[in-house]
This record gives sequence, structure tokens and C-alpha cells, in this order.
Amino acid sequence: MDSVSSVKEFIRKQVPDWDDEIMATARFKAFSGQRSDWEPKYLFWKDLILKIARHLDLFIIQPSQVKEKWFNRGGLTPLCLDHVLCLMYNEGDIVRNVDLVDPSSGRISQLFRKVRNLMVRSPVTPEIIMLEDHLFLTPLLKDKTAQIIKCLSESHWTSSCIITMSKFQGMCGGPSEAAPLLSYLSGLGKAQYFSISKEVIEGVKISLSSASVPAISSLDLDVLHLIWTAQKLEDQIDVIDRRYEMSRKSALASLNSGNKKVALRHAREMKLALESRERCTSLLNRVEEVLNVIANAESTQKVTEAIRIGAEAMKQNKITVEEVENCLEELEESIDAQKQVEKALESNPISGIEDEDIEEELEKLELELESENLQISKVEVGNTSGEMDALGSPDSLTDALSNLKLHDGSARGSVSQKSPFPTRTKNSKHAMLEAA
Repeated sequence: MDSVSSVKEFIRKQVPDWDDEIMATARFKAFSGQRSDWEPKYLFWKDLILKIARHLDLFIIQPSQVKEKWFNRGGLTPLCLDHVLCLMYNEGDIVRNVDLVDPSSGRISQLFRKVRNLMVRSPVTPEIIMLEDHLFLTPLLKDKTAQIIKCLSESHWTSSCIITMSKFQGMCGGPSEAAPLLSYLSGLGKAQYFSISKEVIEGVKISLSSASVPAISSLDLDVLHLIWTAQKLEDQIDVIDRRYEMSRKSALASLNSGNKKVALRHAREMKLALESRERCTSLLNRVEEVLNVIANAESTQKVTEAIRIGAEAMKQNKITVEEVENCLEELEESIDAQKQVEKALESNPISGIEDEDIEEELEKLELELESENLQISKVEVGNTSGEMDALGSPDSLTDALSNLKLHDGSARGSVSQKSPFPTRTKNSKHAMLEAA
């Protein structure tokens, strides 16, 4: 089902009398008379436009598409729709491209442009609105930016975070969607675009609290460079993983056909890919360690600040240490009581599972394990053919980026979630890397 058909079906669900000729004629008429006469009709169309946009998960609309496709009823289109969009713009429910700030400009330039737009804002007529290529729905812009901030807050404990522009575009749904969202956040003072011109690395600093985003510091530039480098290393590891898997499949196919010479060549490619992956993984772990150190330092600073504020609050409110200790003891007692309830619930046996069912599941697992062992034995035959040479491990990548002097940024690629290689030494990535 295409988008137009989906919109038609959605409208009929939202407006049961949509096909009623008398109601349709009244709704499709142009506005006339006093506002009190046509305001109910305006609210009807405004509410319907916002509902359809949410249904399609859109915050960018085209006036011509809204009029000619969404609300085209047997060749008839609403005569009042241009006035509806104009009123939505005047009331702040719609913004145009000219109203959005340039995120790459400085804060002073953004503030100057906002003041200029307020001071010399030219009147917008319905005809001008209908000539716009794109319009941005403010309520949906707010919803989308709130979703992005919530997603980032789940992986960051700090009041602000830094992500690469490619990561931000992926969260927004693409470059065309990211541009108005970043402009909207920048206009609110909740985000700031910055870049490292030498390496052409673009990033965004986003405030995850109610406060405005802090100014860009030299540490932010270093963090962005590290995050960008880690992202490129992850991409490179993903490429190596795919190359290794292709070589493995080719080696197995060659062994099955009896061509051991070709299988040996693919086995050599697998060994090269394995060694390259180990080097990239080692460097990626070192980058993660540096980012973890920076994050831990920021967390320590936050904890110290919180302790200082707490001490001042206790002093101002005349709260003694004994009162705080009593509250903590009551809290511990409540937690212990909750744990006892959970243990009591866990001690009850779960009924409804027969021993025969468990035995059948074990038999299935044993059959799967035997099948996997047969496949592994075939790979071992190709690897132990006696003709494979030990390949030296090139150390150019490690030497070039030793001590984490990451200036060339040449590594590329994302860590594959299902990799045939050994996993990295660390159990999980730092929250800052997940955002990258």
C-alpha cells in the first residue's frame, strides 16, 4: 500500500463521515465571515494534518502534496487549505526554511538572526505558503528532538554528550531530516555543531538536561576525534569480518569439491583477515580506554559537585548527619524487605514443565551440537593440510597510532555484532562510543 492509499484509509478511520457529501461540501469551502464562524473548520483541518503527519512519522510536509494528494476527494481539494497552513504558520505550528538558524554559524550569529527575524518579519500570505517546497511542523519537531534526547540520555550519565554528525543523521533518519532538527535544537540552545577542519570531522554537542548546551572546549575536540576514530575502526573491523566470512565459505566449498589448493589460498586469506582484525581490535580497545578515563573523570567531577551541593543544602536547612543516617537506615530496611519478598517468590517451584519435555529439548541440543562439530571438523581438515605458511604480523598500524596519537584518522568501518572472530577484551563499550 502506497502512502496516499494509507493516508486515505487513515482519514476514514479518523473522520467517519469523511465520505458524507453534505459534510464534505461544508469542510471544503473557503473561509468567510468572522473567525468565530470558520474557526471550528480551521481546528478540524489543523488537527487532521498533525494526526496524518504523526501517522506517517513525518515532520516535513509539502503544501502541494497535502492539498493535491492527502485531501484530494474525487478531484476536489479544500479551498481553505492555504489559509489553514498560513494560520498554522502565524500561530507557530509551522516554520519555514528561512526561520531556521544555520547550525554551523556561531551563537552570536544565530542570536542576531533570530532577533532580525522578529524585528523585520515580513507578512506571509496564503499564496506564499503554498509556494514553499517544504514546511516543518513545530509540534512534531519537538516530539522528534525529545525522542533523540531521550535515546542519548539512556546511554549517557552526563548533562551533555558529543556524537558524530553521521551518528546524529542516523538517529534523525537521514541528512535531509537531520538538518532541520539540528537547526531547531540550535535555535533552542540545546545543541551546537562543531568540526575539526584539519580532518573534516563533524560533530554535535547536545544538552541532555534543561540547561543550554555548554560551549565547545578543546577537550570536546579531542573527544570527537577519539569517537570518530573508534567509529572508523569499527567500520574497518566490520569489513574484515565480511571478508573473513567470504573466505571461509569459499574454503569450505573448495574442500567439498576436492580442490585443496584453492582451499589453501582461501585459508591464507582467512589468516590475514584474522591478524588484521586483531590489530584493529587492539587499537580500538586502547581508544576506548582513553574515552573511559575521560568519562570517569567527568563522573568524578559530577559526584564531587553533588557532594558539595548536598553539604551546603544540609547546612542551609539545618539537617544533621544523624537525621541523614536514620533516613539511610530506613531505606536499607525497605530494600531488605523487598529482597525477602522476591526470594520467597523465587522459592516457589514453577509448575507445568514435565521431565519429558526437558529431555526432548536436551536431545535437540545434542543433535545441533553434533552437526556443528561436523562442520568444524571440515574446516580443520583444510587448515591442517600442511601447506599453510606462518604469516608475519605487520605492525605498521600499531606503530603509526602508538600512544594514541590519532592524527591520520585513516582507519575505517562498525564492529559486527555476530563475528566469527574472538571478541574484544572489554565486555562492553563506553556509553560515549555507543552514541558515536
